[in-house]
This record gives sequence, C-alpha cells and structure tokens, in this order.
Amino acid sequence: MAAIEVRDLCKRYSTVKALDGVAFSVREGTFFGCFGPNGAGKSTLLKVLTGQIDPTVGEAKVLGMDVRGNGIRVREQVGIVPEVESPPSYLTAYEFLYFVAEIRKIEDIEARIDHWLDFFDLQATKGTLCKDLSKGTRQKVMLSAAFIHEPKLLFLDEPFVNLDPIYQHKLREYLLKLREEGRTIFLCSHILEIAQKLCQEMIILNHGRVIAAGGVAELTKKEDLESLFLRMVSDDAPA
Repeated sequence: MAAIEVRDLCKRYSTVKALDGVAFSVREGTFFGCFGPNGAGKSTLLKVLTGQIDPTVGEAKVLGMDVRGNGIRVREQVGIVPEVESPPSYLTAYEFLYFVAEIRKIEDIEARIDHWLDFFDLQATKGTLCKDLSKGTRQKVMLSAAFIHEPKLLFLDEPFVNLDPIYQHKLREYLLKLREEGRTIFLCSHILEIAQKLCQEMIILNHGRVIAAGGVAELTKKEDLESLFLRMVSDDAPA
C-alpha cells in the first residue's frame, strides 16, 4: 500500500510554478528522499503533502487521505519537522513538549517527555525558554516534538541542520532503527552523504519538476549521490 501518492501535482504562486506536474509514490515502510537545490520546490511539496497549503492542480494522498481539505486529519497522523520553524519562544522546552503531547492525546506524557529529554541531552535546559536556547537545542526540541507520538509517517525537512556531528550521528542511527521497524519517512536534506546511507528510494526536484527518480542503490551504482545530484541539476540547467 502507498503511504504517499502524488499525481500531476502543480502549485502556482501568481506567475511562478513552484511545482510542475510532480508525480511519484512512496510505499509504506520506505525511507524516501527528496532532493533539490534551493528553490526547487521541496518545501512547497512538503507543505502540500502535510495539508498546510492546497495544490493548484493535481492530487496528493497521504495515508489514504486526500490532502485537499483534510490538512488537520493528515497532521494528526504524521510527525513533521519543518525547515525553519522554531518552538514557541514564550514556552520552555518542557512546556512545549508537554503541550504537543497533550494535543496528540498521549497517555504516558511524562515518560515520553523524559525519554526525549534524555535522548537529546535536554534535561539541563528543559526549564529554559525556547527563545534563549541555541539553534541546535531548538532543533532537538523540534525533533522531539515530531517523534514523541511515534507516528507511522514522518516528514523531515532538513532535520540535521544545526546539529553537531555527534547528534547528526545519533539522529541518523535512530532513523535507521525506524527504517528497520518499517516506518515511512519522507526526508528533504542537503546533507547528501547522510541521506545516501538512509534513503531507499528518491526523487530529485529542480525548477518544480522531477528530473530523476528511483531506488537509491540503483541510481548511485556508478556514482555517489552528491555526484548524481550535481550532474542532474547541471544537465537540467536552462540553455
């Protein structure tokens, strides 16, 4: 069964085509990568798939739900780490995670919060207002909020950003564990070396269009993901 289905998806902002006929599917239990240069349409695609914005044309289904008009239902079922959003500045790290856990209707709230505070070494800063946390610590809080309800589908937009190598490694190992458990993960990342180790299938977006798609092992048989990415984007450049 497909966890994500996208057909002829277009999104226009005035005269700009952010997405142009995008089509792909993600099977349940797949670690799926979406790559592209800045402005390729990755974040727009993620916003459409999580029901934050409607497509102009085309269809997208997540966990069997049409995202158009079902944004709240979709977001109830998934975990999301957006590219630039930060936790509310007026809450402490603990208060934000407690708020998220209550919204998610989690029963063992304290145990879940403690688990993620320990995982990301946040116990010492759990009482600090989010506005006073470092960028890396805020990223750990956002990751904790996405993972806390153990969703079967995760949308991760640049999850490794602002993390030092120690926590990039720890996050990568956790995501590999989720892949082994059969969770579905949709990853956007510029850190292609890590992404190649994680992803099973992928697309490359450029100018809102899919310019490459398939299994990561097959596509990178003769070159690594970074070389493939640079070559495909270069070949797709306007004449």
